[in-house]
Amino acid sequence: MLAYLFLALAIGVRFIPHPWMFTPVTGALLFFGARGSRRFPWVPLVAMMASDVVLTKVVYAYPFVWDHFVTWAWYAAVLWLGTRLRTNAKPLPVIGAALASSVSFFVISNFAVWAAYDMYPKNFAGLMTSYTLALPFFRHAVEGDLLFTSAFFATPVVLAALSDAFSSDHAAAA
Repeated sequence: MLAYLFLALAIGVRFIPHPWMFTPVTGALLFFGARGSRRFPWVPLVAMMASDVVLTKVVYAYPFVWDHFVTWAWYAAVLWLGTRLRTNAKPLPVIGAALASSVSFFVISNFAVWAAYDMYPKNFAGLMTSYTLALPFFRHAVEGDLLFTSAFFATPVVLAALSDAFSSDHAAAA
């Protein structure tokens, strides 16, 4: 249930004003991969893809370009990476997965923007300009990915501790 709640939060945040790239998308995908339904792993992919289409065509009125497919492949990869955390959701692997997701999105998405649009010259200098100008967004992505991923993976631990604390208080009072 939490996996679906975090997915809904991630999609909802994309539709409200927020600092660029500071979203719970990575955390939600990693958490869904680790704790979400094994029968419905396609749900977050379809939900994220649908929200991308709505944001692109309706909210921002941008053209739909092939670089969306790159982003969608990245969603699938992060979801798969989350499945690697099913049996090892300790802090270090979770933080490593969040950082790997941040770095991979930065590298892949900025390469796709450089290749798909005419914003930068189609040479090495243009590619490096694309990466350089994206650095401020990368900082927000890393911060958001670490914060939300940590919070999402900590939530069931905190809820279990609270449940234990309250159930032991009731047992002691009886």
